[in-house]
Amino acid sequence: MGTDQQMLRHALRLIAPGTELREGIGRIQKSHTGAVIVLGYNAEVEKIASGGFTVNVEFSPARLRELCKMDGAVVVDVDQWIIRRANVQLMPDPSIPTDESGTRHRTAQRTARQASLPVLSVSSSMKMISIYVGDLHHTVVEPEALLVRANQAVDTLDRYTQRLDEVMSTLSIFEMRDSVTIRDVATVVQRMEMIRRITSEINEYIEELGVDGRLLALQVDDLQRGAAAERTLVLRDYIRNPDRLAEAEERLAQLSADSLVDLAQIANILGLAVYDSTDLDSAVSPRGIQALSTVPRLPWQTIQAIINRWPTLTELKSVTTEELQEIEGIGPYRAQMIVEQLHERHRLAYNLG
Repeated sequence: MGTDQQMLRHALRLIAPGTELREGIGRIQKSHTGAVIVLGYNAEVEKIASGGFTVNVEFSPARLRELCKMDGAVVVDVDQWIIRRANVQLMPDPSIPTDESGTRHRTAQRTARQASLPVLSVSSSMKMISIYVGDLHHTVVEPEALLVRANQAVDTLDRYTQRLDEVMSTLSIFEMRDSVTIRDVATVVQRMEMIRRITSEINEYIEELGVDGRLLALQVDDLQRGAAAERTLVLRDYIRNPDRLAEAEERLAQLSADSLVDLAQIANILGLAVYDSTDLDSAVSPRGIQALSTVPRLPWQTIQAIINRWPTLTELKSVTTEELQEIEGIGPYRAQMIVEQLHERHRLAYNLG
C-alpha cells in the first residue's frame, strides 16, 4: 500500500462514525454551510494559508462547526487535536493540476497535493464529504449504504471460506496419498489469495464505518481465524525456494483479477515450473510443514529440524519414534505424538476416500 493510500485510510479512520471529527462534520452538514478542513499542520500549510486568524484551541465538534460558518478554511492539527487556524484563504500553487470544477474542491485538491496532507471538502448543497490525499480523491459514503456493501462482501467471504475448506480438505487427502498435483496446490493458493483480497476490502469498510462496523469486525474475525497462518503453511510446504516466501506473497498480491484466474501464473510464482497447461497435472510433494503444525505445542524450530532431516512428507510418513528422537528437543512422548498424528492423518485420508 502506497503512502497516499495509507494516509487516506488514516483520514477515513479519523472521520469514521463515532469520532468527534465526524460529529463536527455532521453539524456542518446540518447547518448547510460547507467547509474546507485541512487535517494536519506543517510549514507548507502555513506558507499557503493567507488571512484568517490563529485559534490554537482544543478541538471539539461544536468549535469546528462554529468556525466553519465563516467562508475560510479551518486547519486542524490532528496529531494534538488542536484547531490551529480558522477562516484562512488557502492559496496553493495554481500550476498544480486539478480535475475538479468547483472552487472549494479545486482548492482542497491543490492544497492536499502541495501540503502532502489530507484535506476535506464538505459540500454545502449536496452534503457530500470528499477527501483529497495526493492524487487520490475519495467520496465518503453514508454509513447505511456502506453497511450494505460490507454485508454483501461478508456474504462473499463466507462462500469463499466454505470453498477453501473443501479444497484444503481435498489437498490434505491427496498429500497423505502422495497424489498431489501442481493444479491442486495452485487452486488452494488461488482461493487463499481471493479470501485475502475480499478480507482487505471488508477491513477498509470496517475502518470507514467506525463504531458502526463493530459487528462486522466480529464476523470477519470469526470467518478468518487462523487463515493467515494457514496460508503461510501452505506456501512454505510447496514453494520451491523457501527463502523467497515474502517475494512470492508480494507477487501474488500484485496479480490482476484476470491473472489470478490463471493457475499457471500462480504455480510459477511458487517456482513450480509450469510451461503449458499439461504441467499443472504434474505431481508435487509437500514438505510436511502443515502436517507437523497440527501436532500440539511443536515449536517451529523443531519442525524445521525435522524437515531438514526428512525433506518431504512422503519420507516423513515412514519415520519411526526412534529416528525422531535423534532430533534435538524431541523426546519419547513428543516423538510418539508426531508419529500418531501422521498415522491418523494417513488413516483418515484413506477412510474418507
